Amino acid sequence: MITAKGLYKRYRKTVAVDHLSFDVQPGVVTGFLGPNGSGKSTTMRLMLGLDHGEGQTLFDGESFTDIRRPMNKVGTLLEAKPFHPTRSARNHLRMLASANGIGDKRVDEVMELVGLGTVRRKKPKGYSLGMAQRLGLAQALLGDPRILLLDEPTNGLDPHGIHWMRDMLKHLASEGRTIFVSSHLLSEMQLMADELVVIGRGTMIFNGVVDQFVREFTQSTVIVRSPSADGFATALEGAGAAVTKGKDGELVVSGMEIGAVGHLAFTENVELSELSTRSASLEEAFMSATGSSEEFVAAEPLGKTPAAKTPATKTGGADNA
Repeated sequence: MITAKGLYKRYRKTVAVDHLSFDVQPGVVTGFLGPNGSGKSTTMRLMLGLDHGEGQTLFDGESFTDIRRPMNKVGTLLEAKPFHPTRSARNHLRMLASANGIGDKRVDEVMELVGLGTVRRKKPKGYSLGMAQRLGLAQALLGDPRILLLDEPTNGLDPHGIHWMRDMLKHLASEGRTIFVSSHLLSEMQLMADELVVIGRGTMIFNGVVDQFVREFTQSTVIVRSPSADGFATALEGAGAAVTKGKDGELVVSGMEIGAVGHLAFTENVELSELSTRSASLEEAFMSATGSSEEFVAAEPLGKTPAAKTPATKTGGADNA
């Protein structure tokens, strides 16, 4: 288990991380989200003692700097290409393994595991970004750790590689390991993560289950198709729902649960050809939750009206900063 308490980092007048506190539970994938400049990488560096700041992070009760052989307990991937330019990929891992009491057999195992077995003797300076990410994951897995801390591990991977990474991390979590992973690929995070830590401008926005985050920062709608759509729309509005016309004549209903919509159709003797719930995506929830904490705001395309931004709200678990 990872326990972070009161993480704080200031760069001159700018507060990069503002007293963040959260837990990362074993057996699930916990996603770490935030806009560019929100303090995600700085937070991870603070957790590992690589930046000077305030607060404390414990990995199963120990700080990272106090662990005698850290790779056997905590596997990390913070940068894609921290490799010596003249050393082969296998020898790079052998060097790290030796310092942590890990044998060459494990080096070959992890290289096969991440799909680099055929290029183990090549120098990583010639690797693509995706191959470098695989080697970084092999490095993180060397000590067969119970905890993984990964910063943007899917960066540079092709679609097959992203799918492989997702399956790999979910499998490792299913073994009871603690997985803490950041990513900007929100559609992928929705498929991979069970829980979230979401920050903006260094402060906590949300800490909890993915579905709860989507529910709290978006609104689900009910989709209705009916031969009597116009008349039913009037009845729905009379019952207090908001109704808009969607594609192909569908009614998009908000402010009323699906059961109430179905009951109203029954009492009004309205034939329905479709009655379903359309849930918002993680991306929509993220945009809603972090809009006011976006650090770098680009201009809107010409002719497009800027969307209103919803202020970020602190919510979720009991360990919010």
